[in-house]
Amino acid sequence: MNRQETTRLVLLLTVALLGGTALVFAQTATRSSPWVPPRTADGQPDLQGTWNNTTITPFERRGGQSEFLSEEEAGAAERAAIERRTRANAPSQPRTEPLPAGGSTGSVNQFWFGPRYQVVGSRRTSLVIDPPDGRVPLRSSAETRRDFLVEHRADAIENMSVYSRCITRGVPGTMFPQAYNNGYQILQIPGFVVIRAEMMHVRIIPLDGTPHVSTKIHGWMGDSRGRWEGDTLVVETTNFDSKGWISSNASAGRMHAVPQSEALRVVERFRRVDSDTINWQATIEDPDVYTAPWTVEVTFRRRPDYIIFEYACHEGNHAIEGVMGGQRAVERGGATR
Repeated sequence: MNRQETTRLVLLLTVALLGGTALVFAQTATRSSPWVPPRTADGQPDLQGTWNNTTITPFERRGGQSEFLSEEEAGAAERAAIERRTRANAPSQPRTEPLPAGGSTGSVNQFWFGPRYQVVGSRRTSLVIDPPDGRVPLRSSAETRRDFLVEHRADAIENMSVYSRCITRGVPGTMFPQAYNNGYQILQIPGFVVIRAEMMHVRIIPLDGTPHVSTKIHGWMGDSRGRWEGDTLVVETTNFDSKGWISSNASAGRMHAVPQSEALRVVERFRRVDSDTINWQATIEDPDVYTAPWTVEVTFRRRPDYIIFEYACHEGNHAIEGVMGGQRAVERGGATR
């Protein structure tokens, strides 16, 4: 009998001597007790720390998929993601022939992309959880406007994403996972919650019960006000301008470049469900853009080892000048897009 088996036998005998029934009852009670989040010094549920929401789960559900993956399907999807990244990081072959006019250079490997291996905690097959089909109820007029912006994005700077212009990713777009830079640092001080996004920028959310600013005032990020409902942080954001997009991320699929209106209203819910996980939900209402409200849910996983560096991107950056200049060259017939 090896040492591990001996130890197990001693433990079993001890349980029997102390009363196995009582111990089993205690274990059952412990398992059934809800997890209680730690508290800050002023009694708020503690959401602080560094978190990451990287995922391979698509924004919307693909046709024919069930609502949830089984454990086996989720495991297979995550293994496949690891294999894809491994292949993409293989040494590149030197290119000896020029690309065709208008061709994409692509990227050398996955160095600039975040490692995306996990599905969301619920194993749902889309980040959109309502409507139940996992599809955003877009108005046809919004789709038409989106298609125009994508096709004519280099016609004028106003057609470009405000994210590409290094202004903002907006709300809720700042909280959506994308290909890289999915780190978030949450800080709590009396009366405020601060969310520092790795990719543009910092959100400062008052919790003091003050009302929203005047309806005459509109901004890129809107006007956020937070409150606690039990252990859930609820953040309502209104007072948006109509210049932003609901998502600047290409990983959002057909939601990429969908414009927002001044009627946009976003209600977010942050709930820490265990020591290493925050469940984040956002319900989006914008009757000018959608036929009904819709809700998205994302898993934020604790990453104390994750380092958030400065995101040195500023409005008026030189890349925009290059994009505009390249498009003008295309129009003059001196280049191919």
